[in-house]
Amino acid sequence: MKYRKLGRTDISVSEICLGTMTWGTQNSEAEAHEQMDYAFENGINFFDTAELYPTTPVGPATYGRTEEYIGTWLKKSGKRKDLVLATKIAGSGRPHIREGRDIEAATIRQAVDASLKRLQTDYLDLYQIHWPNRGTFHFRNSWTFDVSKQDRDKAAAEIAEILETLGDLVKEGKVRAVGLSNESAWGAMKYLRLSEKKALPRIASLQNEYNLLYRHFDLDLAEVAHHEDVGLMAYSPLAAGLLTGKYQNGARPEGSRATINKDLGGRLTPYQEPAVKAYIEVAAKHGLDLAQMALAFCLSRPFMAAAIIGATSMAQLKHDMAAAELKLSNEVFADIAAVHRQYPMPL
Repeated sequence: MKYRKLGRTDISVSEICLGTMTWGTQNSEAEAHEQMDYAFENGINFFDTAELYPTTPVGPATYGRTEEYIGTWLKKSGKRKDLVLATKIAGSGRPHIREGRDIEAATIRQAVDASLKRLQTDYLDLYQIHWPNRGTFHFRNSWTFDVSKQDRDKAAAEIAEILETLGDLVKEGKVRAVGLSNESAWGAMKYLRLSEKKALPRIASLQNEYNLLYRHFDLDLAEVAHHEDVGLMAYSPLAAGLLTGKYQNGARPEGSRATINKDLGGRLTPYQEPAVKAYIEVAAKHGLDLAQMALAFCLSRPFMAAAIIGATSMAQLKHDMAAAELKLSNEVFADIAAVHRQYPMPL
């Protein structure tokens, strides 16, 4: 396992991060603990969660359960000081979470204290804004996103209030570093400039979707990452399972996420079928496993801080973790580039 610095902090994280969003619905507490044991014992020191989790499905009955499972593991294992623990505050629009209110000073403090209690810890290594109040092009919103509807003054004021509150939490020792999620280049730069102007915490990471089927980060955000040392924490590096090939030709394997979240968050559409088929052919041509090829590609990107993997079985976890040892050849990269040119963004 390789390790990378998280932004300009002194925090070193494994290049594979353990995702947790199925724990509490698809995975029991015992299964979650088994995954954490194995991951930690085999070099993963970076776990990512959120107050919203689990998401398969998401709902008021299970809200916060994933953090609770991690908390019981931390108490049992005694590994807290050896672990980099990341969580997130949910944005607006979820009625069961603070009546759907926007992220603001009061809600941040409420969310942080609740997460600390569930996680049975007194500090968070990385605290992230799950999505911005002003809206986002993520979550399959690229096709309808309209920035002209955003209020400039309100957006700037919200960012200032959020970062100032996070700064206070860092001073209080409740948070070590801060990050963003489902954010844009403008949003990231706004936070960065404000941190410089007011001596507030610097954004250490961006947790956005990135995979062979959705490579928006390659453009403006990659430039931000390069010049500002803000690494990508890539979520859905297997496109919610599409890049295992298991959903080809309309298949929906028993127990898979597509039997719970019917369209995989808008990803399971006819547009992805030919692109996935082409990547299946690239993997077969080079004698590679599709999922491991997809993960190894993510890990090869110069802006990558960590790729977040999630699994519902130990077999899946072990299989995906093995991608850390896979090095792709120039021929594989060339074939991937050819497919990307033909299917630049099928999600």
